[in-house]
Amino acid sequence: MKRITILFFTLFCIATTSYAYAERNLLQKQADINRLKEILVLDQKWVTYPDYDNRAAWNAFLGTFKEEYIRRGEKLLDYKWQVVRATDYLAFERTGNRQMMENPFEANNRAIADLLMAELAEGKGRFTDQLINGVFNACEMTSWALAAHIIVQPSHRALPSYDYPVIDLTSGDLSGLLSWTYYFMHRSFDKIDPEISRRLRHELQTRMLDPYVNNDSFWWMGRNYKGHMLNNWNPWCNSNALMCFMLLENDRDKLAQGVYLTMESVDKFLNYIKADGACEEGPSYWGHAAGKTLDYLELLSAITGGKVNIFAESIIKNMGEYISRSYVGNGWVVNFADASARGEGNAYLIYRFGKAVDSDELKGFAALMRKSPTLPHNGRDIFRTLASIAIDKELQQTTPMHENRPFTWYPETEFCYLSTKDGLFLAAKGGYNDESHNHNDAGTCSVWMNQTPILIDAGVGTYTRQTFSSERYSIWTMQSNFHNLPMINGVAEKYGKKYKATEVKAGKNTFSANIATAYPEEAKVNKWIRSYTVTGKQARISDTFELTEATAPNVVNFMTWGELDYSKKGQVGIRIQNTQAIMQYDANLFELIVEPMELTDARLSNVWGKTIYRLSFKAKRQTIKGNYLFTIKKI
Repeated sequence: MKRITILFFTLFCIATTSYAYAERNLLQKQADINRLKEILVLDQKWVTYPDYDNRAAWNAFLGTFKEEYIRRGEKLLDYKWQVVRATDYLAFERTGNRQMMENPFEANNRAIADLLMAELAEGKGRFTDQLINGVFNACEMTSWALAAHIIVQPSHRALPSYDYPVIDLTSGDLSGLLSWTYYFMHRSFDKIDPEISRRLRHELQTRMLDPYVNNDSFWWMGRNYKGHMLNNWNPWCNSNALMCFMLLENDRDKLAQGVYLTMESVDKFLNYIKADGACEEGPSYWGHAAGKTLDYLELLSAITGGKVNIFAESIIKNMGEYISRSYVGNGWVVNFADASARGEGNAYLIYRFGKAVDSDELKGFAALMRKSPTLPHNGRDIFRTLASIAIDKELQQTTPMHENRPFTWYPETEFCYLSTKDGLFLAAKGGYNDESHNHNDAGTCSVWMNQTPILIDAGVGTYTRQTFSSERYSIWTMQSNFHNLPMINGVAEKYGKKYKATEVKAGKNTFSANIATAYPEEAKVNKWIRSYTVTGKQARISDTFELTEATAPNVVNFMTWGELDYSKKGQVGIRIQNTQAIMQYDANLFELIVEPMELTDARLSNVWGKTIYRLSFKAKRQTIKGNYLFTIKKI
């Protein structure tokens, strides 16, 4: 049974349904493989960072950050390299726990990154031995992939097979980190013992370069799954693969082959996503989806001497500006899907994106996100750390700027943001219930007042085996009855691409959709029009419905937090710190049930505290036609 459950991870990722797909092929239109061979920049001449021995250049490049990188490294001079045990991998199958394997592995990877940066900063060899320990520790591991991801191997088990290298997010990141380590440090390693560099180069070849070229079965590549679901995995893994080829391979034909394969794969992702640029995975994944697309495109431009460059394409700019449009304020974001409601974004990454697509909006937003003084530090992602240092001075000189536009509409993804000058912000979505990192939430909304959440999307808890398995929709955060949506005839929305919002419309202060089509047949609903309207300090939420049969009371649910006062019939007072709102409803139509939900998962409680609430408005009468109205206003 465990094996069957785990196998669903693969099915969840690749799906079996054909998705909207546009044959843009933006990258392949810029160069075929023969053209690529002509324009490739060989022998790492594309690298703009100083050689390890150029102390003056490193001092200038790091500036005031130099000493802090050294101090971080000094804390690791006595670091005890952790062993990831076989039972840590097996814990994923046995209990669903991912952290048993992931935590020690991540600690080691971050230690390697910090030691490398410390040695680049100081340049005296003081951190080299510990760096070698970290490199050899990594080389001795059977796999660099996570237990939760290794299950794509033929055994479909979580313990890694020695003869089937899996390329996943983390194995890709570590390959990229170790490729930079090889680039900067292999001469220093050779002075100690040439076997260090020889072993490292071998492992990178067999764990990344060879399987990338020879194994096209990884779902995220999109090579065998034309038109099927792709997500942040594609640009994330491909950016790492491209980086490794660029840093390690200097045979023109082999390099061209590797680079072109990444172009074909990333084109699949750019064909899959919507032209409006919205990230259906939510802002928490923007840095992995749009952000890794930026990393990939910057690398591709560098290795081709700027001759393969698509930053002028509107889809790329749209992808970037989604993150600034989805920022409500005071650290709160529009958090559909598996995103967290809190997230201020990586200032350096946002600025790099703004610079690449010439967006003043992104540059100003990046300046707002920058917390001064901030050490550019991206954990195991050395590429981003170095790229962040390179633009720090520009970012410091940029004026912070951000505004909530009164109307933002993503017509293909069907996200709509409405805001007023009185501090009201409402986000609504149409879409369908089989998106990447999907929640069954077609037609839901969230509402903020004074940059404070009032009606909320709880988000998602700590990932376990169940999160990406056949048990996903047994988790309450994934269910529509824990979003701001109705239960129709006692029935919730259902998972699947055919369950979607239809008749979706958006205007300058309104959004509406027929959400009846997001419910299964047993809901017995012909039409359910959910509408949102914002004016001044007030949002109106209305439902107009028609059922084939009324078999159970309808229940309209809303999620909230803070201090509640529902002592007076017909209204609920909601207070979060200094922000107060009143939600009004017809007490003749509804019985109000307030359900506290204790949050024991740290990923949720760190955002909302110990308790959130579900307000369930249960209809007192069962009718086949009707209208419901809820008004929420700032006081």
